[in-house]
Amino acid sequence: MTFSGFTAKDFDVFEIPGLEPRMEVLIQQVRPKLEAIGEELAPFLTDLCGEPMHVHVAKHARRKVNPPKDTWVAWAANKRGYKALPHFEVGMFASHLFVIFAIIYESPNKATFAQALEANLSDVRSNLPDHFYWSMDHMAPEGTEQQHMANEDFQTIIHKLQQVKKAEVMCGIRIDREDPLASDGAALLQAVRSTFEHLLPLYRMSFSKE
Repeated sequence: MTFSGFTAKDFDVFEIPGLEPRMEVLIQQVRPKLEAIGEELAPFLTDLCGEPMHVHVAKHARRKVNPPKDTWVAWAANKRGYKALPHFEVGMFASHLFVIFAIIYESPNKATFAQALEANLSDVRSNLPDHFYWSMDHMAPEGTEQQHMANEDFQTIIHKLQQVKKAEVMCGIRIDREDPLASDGAALLQAVRSTFEHLLPLYRMSFSKE
């Protein structure tokens, strides 16, 4: 399918009560759009990263009771999975879309990224737009825009990535559900491409140069 953007009905999926009813609509209505984004942007990310980037759409297969409050498509350099690798995501909560680079708790790359972030913090801060946000919890919609962060906040991120087993880090942008960009397929895809270009240095920092 051609990706045409997200509608209010897509965001409203997360208001449907119950696991099975929500999953049924999510699978029928939202997942095809995530699959379309995935296939559309995989060649771009492959060229950007210099290695094959494979599409992984969230299945929420482990859920038995609680319905998902967000969903996403991820790209990573492994066909079999993405959670253990630094990766890129486009996803949505009821309130907004998110476009991010992520290293979640299952990845062994956290320490490598933390060391690189500490060594290159000034460059990272100056090269990322101020409205990009940072978060340490992929399950929470909240985060902090970089313009509101002090160096001490980054030191907290660095320390936790090095010392806390379940620590994780995300960086990227939010697009409010009411923003016209969310419903404009072509414009949204271009915004995602631009965001991933800005995030590429973070992706590269997460791998050892040895």
